[in-house]
Amino acid sequence: MRLTRIETFATPDIGFVRVTDDTGATGWGQVSTYHSDITATVLHRQMAPWVLGVEFDPADQQDLFDRATEKEHKFPGSYICRAMAGVETALWDLRGKAAGVPVATLLGGSPGKLRAYASSMKRDLTPEDEVERFKRLRGEYGFDAFKFRVGAECGRGMDEWEGRTEAIIPAVGNAFKGEGVALLADANSCYAPAAAIHYGRMLADNGISHFEEPCPYWELEQTAEVAAALDIDVTGGEQDCWVPTFKRMFELKAVDVAQPDILYAGGMGRTMRIAALAAEFGLPVTPHCANLGLVTLFTMHLLRALPNAGKYLEFSIEEADYYPWQYGLYVNDPYTIEDGQAVVTDAPGWGVEIAPEWLAKSAYTLSEAPR
Repeated sequence: MRLTRIETFATPDIGFVRVTDDTGATGWGQVSTYHSDITATVLHRQMAPWVLGVEFDPADQQDLFDRATEKEHKFPGSYICRAMAGVETALWDLRGKAAGVPVATLLGGSPGKLRAYASSMKRDLTPEDEVERFKRLRGEYGFDAFKFRVGAECGRGMDEWEGRTEAIIPAVGNAFKGEGVALLADANSCYAPAAAIHYGRMLADNGISHFEEPCPYWELEQTAEVAAALDIDVTGGEQDCWVPTFKRMFELKAVDVAQPDILYAGGMGRTMRIAALAAEFGLPVTPHCANLGLVTLFTMHLLRALPNAGKYLEFSIEEADYYPWQYGLYVNDPYTIEDGQAVVTDAPGWGVEIAPEWLAKSAYTLSEAPR
């Protein structure tokens, strides 16, 4: 197989990628969200030259991308991974369409249902309003798992406003006591170890079983200290894109659940490599996918195939007031929740088409293989 064309359709918020192979077959993928227009530039300048026109074995496609990152060895960080993910995820779609099967099947899994947790991104809600929202979504969509935010994002120990964390933990815990609902909390790198342990014990006392990114994510020893002190799951990894970092994370026993983000990490292949490494350490994988771009769909297919898949799929509950860019993206919306579950269909590839109206408004760039 050879890729002959890579097209990007980007805005600052999100960017889609279409690849074409030497048979004329096409597939859709996505670079990571946030500054996606910059990522698209990185893709065309630092990824396309190494993957276009290169003959490779689709059964070993990750080698194509490993070689590309080796060519760009002076740039091992986030933007290269976010760009690579766009091409890599589009190639999975192309292959799934060519084989007439969903990507989950190509990965060794199958279509089917996934338990989802309703993931709140907001810290501007009062505890009472957050509880009311969770109750409403439980009634409307059957969610039986919810994640809320504590502390402030990279907050250096500060709360979003004074007393919010002390109030929201018991408010959410008491609201669902005895209902068999899973409760999760995310600190987004807020706390030093002593404060993280304090709030972790408060979470445990109120029935919350998952404490995400309690300490600055780059301080793995701090997170390991918290994990050793708490009986609930300490989780993390969403920000990391360098596979050796995950190995060190697991060796330190810094997390009980690994949370790579497919588009931050560099695509499906690299995420599966991280998941296999997690399995060696006996850890489940619950990937980060906090918006309704394609990252959640990619994660759905992955979870249907991973032998060490975690207990649930992250599913954003934020509407247009928070993420206006995530609406109007698709011809056929792939995201429906019934009885608290999302569904991977049997449609070939990712089973999604990008809306022509959205594409027409985006910034377009084309790279082609040398003739």
